[in-house]
Amino acid sequence: MSQSIPADAPPVLVAMQDGVCTITLNRPSSLNSFTAAMHALLLPALEAAAADPAVRCVVVTGAGRGFCAGQDLADPAMAGPDVDVGRVVEGYYLPLATRVRSMPVPVIAGVNGVAAGAGANFALCCDFVVAARSASFIQAFSKIGLVPDCGGTWLLPRLVGRARALGLAMTGDKLPAEEAERIGLIWKCVDDAAFAAEVATLAGRLTRMPSRALAQTRRAIDAAAPMEFGDALAREASMQGELGRGHDFAEGVAAFLAKRTPVFRDR
Repeated sequence: MSQSIPADAPPVLVAMQDGVCTITLNRPSSLNSFTAAMHALLLPALEAAAADPAVRCVVVTGAGRGFCAGQDLADPAMAGPDVDVGRVVEGYYLPLATRVRSMPVPVIAGVNGVAAGAGANFALCCDFVVAARSASFIQAFSKIGLVPDCGGTWLLPRLVGRARALGLAMTGDKLPAEEAERIGLIWKCVDDAAFAAEVATLAGRLTRMPSRALAQTRRAIDAAAPMEFGDALAREASMQGELGRGHDFAEGVAAFLAKRTPVFRDR
């Protein structure tokens, strides 16, 4: 999904087309590693997309040959012997991960190259991860004496199980995109030549689906993980009751009976 971007362009770019908001991390010379300046634009871009009723899907991707190499350790926010890494995580990555996991529309991470450290876990926070075959995922934290952040400790065992989560987190080994798909870490790995079209097709499909129901599906599945079975069933009933009073349910049923394409609008 790379494109020709001026060298003086801001570190986050936002484009809107046909209901898809594309947010591009734009520090290609540094593999789009996170800086305070990037965070200052990225979270507001997500907030704006969440608030815009015209947005039906968000795509996050990277400029150049990488998705995101994680925190830029040369950034002033991380400089100096007295840096408080916990405060950096609380100030930047906690709100970022929380916002992505609570978006009112589906979010696709279009991983066009390496996704390392917080960059990898930021991608995994998204609802779908579509990766180019040349991409890779690296839990790089142990290499600098840290633990996974940006939701990594919660996401990894839920996606691939405790054994693989520990292996990935402790070794920091590079995981090719094809293997990431095989073990269930990501949604799909596609050939580089088909990558942009695959992301665009999925995004377009999601814009035509009931956004509110999709967001509630994410919420229900995440909430059910620690629940007893009966509690999960009760939560399903409550959520179905709420969704059943919305426009999209009535529209979906009417369209099904009339054998036409539904037009969903709830968020």
